[in-house]
Amino acid sequence: MNEEEQNAPGDEERAPAEEAPADESPAEEGPAEAAPAGAGRPPTPEEEQELRRRLEDELRKLRIEDVLLQSVVSLINLTSRRIAKPDEQDLDQARVGIDAVRALVDLLEPEPAGQVRQALSELQVAYAREAGGGGGEEKPPEDEPSAPAGGPEGGRPSGLWTPPGSSS
Repeated sequence: MNEEEQNAPGDEERAPAEEAPADESPAEEGPAEAAPAGAGRPPTPEEEQELRRRLEDELRKLRIEDVLLQSVVSLINLTSRRIAKPDEQDLDQARVGIDAVRALVDLLEPEPAGQVRQALSELQVAYAREAGGGGGEEKPPEDEPSAPAGGPEGGRPSGLWTPPGSSS
């Protein structure tokens, strides 16, 4: 088999850089298909230009609403860990996460906003359970009400934590 057959199109990733002649440097003077970028050699200017073009195309298509939703989902996931995982529990951080999600949910499109509100409700219930002694030692600060005045049982608070300034 000759060298051209060994480096046929589509086989670029399998051709090791060591097969280049000893007097040629595969990264500098050898054929571009000797090894893919990131496989021991820096990208060629053409490869770098192509990567930049692809990134620009992706950025053109990307919507702020998409990034916002991804961020909110990340906040929900991290907040859930800060509430539920004993080795990661940090109720102060969970409160910040809940406040952040509440601040951002109205900026989302209607369908994902409904799903986020449901997840937010579940986070608030889990937070209230942990902060109220159901597993955590921390409690909400006294200067912030933990529930609306007049809960379901004859004026007792419901135990559901809501961020300051909200009316839920």
